[in-house]
Amino acid sequence: MLIEKQRWAGIRDGSVTVLFRRWRHRQASAGNIYRTAAGRIMVEQADIVAPSRIRAKDARAAGYASIAQVLADLRGAEGDPIYLLRIRLVDEPDPRTELANTDQLSDDDIARITARLARMDASSSIGPWTMPTLRLIEELPATRAPDLAARLGREPDRFKVDVRKLEALGLTLSLEVGYQLSPRGVAYLRTR
Repeated sequence: MLIEKQRWAGIRDGSVTVLFRRWRHRQASAGNIYRTAAGRIMVEQADIVAPSRIRAKDARAAGYASIAQVLADLRGAEGDPIYLLRIRLVDEPDPRTELANTDQLSDDDIARITARLARMDASSSIGPWTMPTLRLIEELPATRAPDLAARLGREPDRFKVDVRKLEALGLTLSLEVGYQLSPRGVAYLRTR
């Protein structure tokens, strides 16, 4: 979930507890935790709200001085629904980070990763992509995603989605620019 930079400090200190979004389709659900530049965010509530039903206290909880400012700042098509998200910062360690930092792999770990990558390759419309992507990230860490995608003949947005799948397995880490293999990813590639 993308969060505007001016909201990061408020989310971290607890003064921003509401986000407003205009989305054609829901992009966040209550009960889910999202990794953001502001930190890990729990969405506690995600409801569609009519502009006339936005309350001043929710506008302030989102970091705005007025409802008019909220409405003026919304992106997206005018007719798309507005979502009110009640959020909180999650302070516990991210299990994906802990997984990514685990470089001791058992035979069962290796077999599970290999099977998962094989399923991802088999279900892909472009054919096997997981190992070429991991090898390219190994070769060119901290390289812009569009540049990596071009080397593989891939569309950048789809490439980014696929790399997030590898990150969810603990094999890659997102950087300010590009990606790198995680300790788990390095350990896994040593077995290949």
